[in-house]
Amino acid sequence: MGKPSRERSLEDNEAKAIAKNIRISPQKLNLVAELIRGKKVNEAMADLEFSRKRVAQDVRKCVMSAVANAENNHGLDVDELIVAEAWVGKNIVMKRFAARGRGRGTQILKPFSQITVVVRQKAEEAEPAKAKKTRPAAKTAAQPKKGAA
Repeated sequence: MGKPSRERSLEDNEAKAIAKNIRISPQKLNLVAELIRGKKVNEAMADLEFSRKRVAQDVRKCVMSAVANAENNHGLDVDELIVAEAWVGKNIVMKRFAARGRGRGTQILKPFSQITVVVRQKAEEAEPAKAKKTRPAAKTAAQPKKGAA
């Protein structure tokens, strides 16, 4: 007896991970999330490894967790994974006090945020032969220009 199992919100070829209470504003975290959206997992990990942003290491841990979930819980191939989605949300906000002149005070807001990373296994497709795009033929000097008499 227990609760009936909930329907899985992701497809069979997807896995996700959530990192909560990251001590940075969502706007700054979103800059790092944009770096990895749509990339292969190994490229995203390399970008995060060598990023100069402080929060990149927290995002890297979240991507690693999503990859581990995909491999262990859903049996997906790690080499075929891409970062399908990475979105950022608000979390708690610490409110602090700063003294101002004439006995007044000002609020200092210290925001926290969270990131959700969804990795997806690419569907194996036979790549069609790419047709070469040809440029239009260059005009030769023998052809008269328009408007020339």
